[in-house]
Amino acid sequence: MTSFIAQLSDSHLTTGPLGGGPAAGLQLALARVMALDPRPDCVVVTGDLTDHGREEEYAALKEVIGDFPLPLHLTTGNHDDRDAMIRAFGGEPYYSVEYPEFTFVALDSLIPGSPAGRLGEEQLDWLDGVLAARPGLPALIGLHHPPMPIGIPFLDGMRLLDGKRLRDVVAEHGNVARIMAGHVHRPITAAFGGSVMTIAPSTWRQSGLLLSSDAPPGYVAEPTGFLLHMIDGDDCVTHTVQVSHAGGLLGAY
Repeated sequence: MTSFIAQLSDSHLTTGPLGGGPAAGLQLALARVMALDPRPDCVVVTGDLTDHGREEEYAALKEVIGDFPLPLHLTTGNHDDRDAMIRAFGGEPYYSVEYPEFTFVALDSLIPGSPAGRLGEEQLDWLDGVLAARPGLPALIGLHHPPMPIGIPFLDGMRLLDGKRLRDVVAEHGNVARIMAGHVHRPITAAFGGSVMTIAPSTWRQSGLLLSSDAPPGYVAEPTGFLLHMIDGDDCVTHTVQVSHAGGLLGAY
């Protein structure tokens, strides 16, 4: 049986005069997900759900999500507030979900007040146990901060601080199909720990590709979109689905 997981990221929902763009971007991406055939088994949003982590921003996020009918799995980003997110949506900051054909693992890399991320030994030990529990099924790990340098110096300075420890854990388990990250606002793919790391584009705006300087890369009017991971047995294939610049079918929810 083939499974599909949509990976969205960095919606940066906010309120007030600046809230329209991020809200429209996320709504359009969710509508594009709804038009996929077949529809995904679940949708993952890899952090920076909101821009400032305020209660009213999570209320706005809930309004945009509305009656979205597919399972929606959220992770924290550096712009989020862990406690406010849990108050709005319930659950735990890191968790796993067992689907019949795969396991999804959400990690919490938020360091309050810091743009960089960290998992910590307790969470990494927990992850090791989760990956060992269903060794015969693919596992997909979602977190916000990339666990390795991606070549944009400004953003590499705020990546996952214990990424090498995550690499060690992943390398011990041959069933990790994808490590799904955000934070960069660009689609990026890299080998990691014997698996593959994918970074999803933002549903709002994309970062510039500044590889020669440690200055902020700024933003460019490149397409918004998301990633679609297809699992078929031992194979995992990732497609990039453009949203803002495409004439793709939209679905209602």
